[in-house]
Amino acid sequence: MYEQLPPDSHPKTIYILHDLSFEEVKKRICEAAFNYPFIVKPDVGMKGILFRKIENEDQLEKYHSRIPVEYIVQDLVDLPIEVSVFYYRHPTQEKGVISGFIQKELLEVYGDGKSTLWQLILEHPRAKHRLEEMRHRHEHRLDRVLEKGQHFYLSYAGNHNRGARFINLEKEIDDRLLKVFDDLSHYTNKFYYGRYDIKCKSIEDLKQGENFSILEFNGCGAEPNHIYDAGMRLGKAYLEILKHWKALYQISRYNHKNGTPYWTFRRGQKFLKQAKRHFKMLEEFD
Repeated sequence: MYEQLPPDSHPKTIYILHDLSFEEVKKRICEAAFNYPFIVKPDVGMKGILFRKIENEDQLEKYHSRIPVEYIVQDLVDLPIEVSVFYYRHPTQEKGVISGFIQKELLEVYGDGKSTLWQLILEHPRAKHRLEEMRHRHEHRLDRVLEKGQHFYLSYAGNHNRGARFINLEKEIDDRLLKVFDDLSHYTNKFYYGRYDIKCKSIEDLKQGENFSILEFNGCGAEPNHIYDAGMRLGKAYLEILKHWKALYQISRYNHKNGTPYWTFRRGQKFLKQAKRHFKMLEEFD
């Protein structure tokens, strides 16, 4: 996916085989000029599973020794706002549609100068329901007292599975925002449907095509996540999903007629079974 995006539009990224020696891993990270902290995550992942911020060599060695699949090392993007943009475009059209635009509020706490991190977690409206996960991720710092106003991310993964909250930005969709994603879609003329997960300096900068970085592009398996936490009723959410399936059907039918073959039913069934086993394995290692 990253290779099909403009080179300056996403964080520096390298791929690491899980069975490499750790000395070789360190060599590759050094050659790519990475500095701590950085992000690691499975090359094929979902829901923030095995997504980690790596702050030192010991954490990297522990991660590398445990992960059972190829993974990505990626620069940590230090921009304040994380958003998702769902975009689709029929191959015969120059302009596409932005069907969803949300801001992600990550799972985070602010220190008061008195409470430990664990006490702040217990008082957080969403984190207090994820205590086992919080213990697992932050066991070495739960007794730390955060200074007043000090900001601390409990999770860097911007999805529901990691406690993020979504804020609907539908009213911010305009022609300037659409042009940014039309241009991205036309870069290789291979992106017709999917969700961009992005960090940016501000919504206005994103509309101007400035100061943003694409964390991921999720294609046909992407969920229209603007149906969550946006005041949308269940019936409308189902209609939104059906609308996206229809767009995906129309795009794939056109591409099939123009040389992109459909998978056989057997191939698709085999793929889904393999994917289910893959993600079940990742959850066990998370």
